[in-house]
Amino acid sequence: MTIHQKLLPEFDSKGTGTSQVDLPLLSAILALLVVGLVMVSSASMSESDSLYNNSMYILIKQCLFVGSGLFCMLLMLLVPVKKIEQYSWVSLFGGISLLFLVLIIGREINGSVRWIPLGIFNLQASEAAKLCIVVYLAAYLVRRLDEVRTQWRGFLKPLFILIVSAVLLLLEPDLGSVVVLMTAAMGMIFMAGAPKIQFTVLIVFLGLAVGLLIWIEPYRMARLTSYLDPWGNAFGSGYQLTQALIAFGRGEWFGVGLGNSIQKLFYLPEAHTDFVFAVLAEEFGVFGCTVVVLLFLFIAWRVLQIGFRCEQKGLLFHGYVAYGFALLFGGQALINIGVNTGLLPTKGLALPLISYGGSSLLINCLAFGLLLRIDYERRLFNVKDTPAGQRRRSVSRGERHA
Repeated sequence: MTIHQKLLPEFDSKGTGTSQVDLPLLSAILALLVVGLVMVSSASMSESDSLYNNSMYILIKQCLFVGSGLFCMLLMLLVPVKKIEQYSWVSLFGGISLLFLVLIIGREINGSVRWIPLGIFNLQASEAAKLCIVVYLAAYLVRRLDEVRTQWRGFLKPLFILIVSAVLLLLEPDLGSVVVLMTAAMGMIFMAGAPKIQFTVLIVFLGLAVGLLIWIEPYRMARLTSYLDPWGNAFGSGYQLTQALIAFGRGEWFGVGLGNSIQKLFYLPEAHTDFVFAVLAEEFGVFGCTVVVLLFLFIAWRVLQIGFRCEQKGLLFHGYVAYGFALLFGGQALINIGVNTGLLPTKGLALPLISYGGSSLLINCLAFGLLLRIDYERRLFNVKDTPAGQRRRSVSRGERHA
């Protein structure tokens, strides 16, 4: 008995006979993890020495997080996707529970209650909740696909869960996670074939809601106004952005060299977390930034490609999970880079796989382990040859043409 038959006993001799994982995707993930370790090491030394009298303290913790993340990725490779789909309601319950729990026992940092203390590290509830909700939504779309594509009712049902999640996130407050989660959810529903008119109405409604949320909160309005003219209040609400822009200016085309950043020396707040991309720009210039951006784009494109191939074979749950995580990952990276470059208002979102922090890194590694498993199963078994696969493909094609 081969290894894939042990892991996937439901697959028979119709499998393709290959057990190869997506090596280009895995290579890009590992490359970003290495970049992250290098940049966290460079950006955190001064602060680590000041806080812990050990310039390597933060780097050592990040290395432990990376090791734990790779272990989690390996574990997810051993879990059949069918089991995850079967217990998707547990995923939803867990995600919503974390958002409630953080409001009760969460730790406040910089005015936000987003972290649940677990002793060795603080779990950022929103990071885990976003992935859990995407998994549940993928299962819902598979179960109610006809309803989502033909009726308002099927389209509106998941919005109740999204609204509850958004309210809980806003109580932390964490508007950035709300935007990322809503973008991923709407993208999944659109790719599932929801009518364009319904989708357009919802997008307009969500846009107005986000605008209202910004308008009613003074600190969000302050961030927006400082984003439009950061130099007008360079030592107040625009301080982080102006320091980040100075870092980009100093980096020029090829940077000042690894370890030679000045902005990380207590000028740029959160240099090893939210604004690590600015330090990267200062030390490696436009060239280094371009390489990192291309890696992010490649990963997002590759995951979308995995989702498309799964959907073609009738593996709808596999495909929708891939779509959802591609949008989560790509959206968060886009917002973080946009904030660092001054293209978007300041938001407290980490740069996936690069910024310091256990929650984001562990959750992203879990998700990538699931994605590699999804692609592994797609390679193993040609679902279109089964009656269920043929039915799903015919429904998918028929509904799309309709």
